[in-house]
Amino acid sequence: MRHHAKHLWGFVRNFRVAFGLGLLVVANCAPNTSHDQSASKGHNNAPKRIVSLDYCADQFVLKLADRSKIVALSPEATRDFSYLRQQAVGLFGVRPSAEEVLALKPDLIVRSYGGEPHSVAFFERAGIKVHQIGWGGDFEAVRTNVRDAAAAMGQTSRGEAVIKDFDKRLENLVPAEGVSTLYVTSGGVTTGKGSLIDLMMTHAGLTNFQIQPGWNPLPLERLATTRPDMLATAFFDDSALARDYWSSARHPIIREALSNIPVAALDGATTACGGWFIMDAIEALAKQGNAVAAASRPKPLIARPTHKDGL
Repeated sequence: MRHHAKHLWGFVRNFRVAFGLGLLVVANCAPNTSHDQSASKGHNNAPKRIVSLDYCADQFVLKLADRSKIVALSPEATRDFSYLRQQAVGLFGVRPSAEEVLALKPDLIVRSYGGEPHSVAFFERAGIKVHQIGWGGDFEAVRTNVRDAAAAMGQTSRGEAVIKDFDKRLENLVPAEGVSTLYVTSGGVTTGKGSLIDLMMTHAGLTNFQIQPGWNPLPLERLATTRPDMLATAFFDDSALARDYWSSARHPIIREALSNIPVAALDGATTACGGWFIMDAIEALAKQGNAVAAASRPKPLIARPTHKDGL
């Protein structure tokens, strides 16, 4: 799940030119395909030179691969919307263009959406394995994406450990009690039924304030007369609203709500992609939801002691 407020990171290039340049170096860059196929039955075929093409793929590579085998990550790997941005510091960043990636001589390319329109087919023709991170639309998809990426990087046990931890945290979650919550982004949109965010809110014990399914603008008219119990924000840093000048998240109704309604302030990076790290956001939602529920419960009356005659 890429964050809705992010635009596609398209690097518009003339692919035919890239293809022509690539052909000049394919002979030197392409791994020995026959050797890879013969060795694929054994553990020794684990990739030794891994390149990631976008910040969603970066997270899987940083979490699952040995650091020594990471040749390059995307240029966004250290940005505030990258969950493992601290671990990415010091690693090389490469733009997802065919000629620049080929020059690194990778034996595995990991991607979610990064690269040129026909880059996957191009890299595969060059004899380079490409692992595609699937769409993380639900919890099972998250598990599958981790498991498949770990297998592609020769780190099956590491992937299973990530999944085990994800499931344990999900099992130990203490959900709130139906706290009405509106998900607010700096881009001025929210989401209803059918999204991973809604699923996360449901597991945290929250009731989604947004009625319409899918992604839609913030319901300003409804908010003028009806308020949720809580807001959940997914801003990347404190200047997010300042950058999104025309966003409806800057509307006075939203600003007033942010000042007067309890807020679960999520790290935007935890919702930027559909990875195991969404568990951080689910736990934060449940924690704030439980606090709101506790504050709204009527406090029990404490009976004053009575003194009977003679005592």
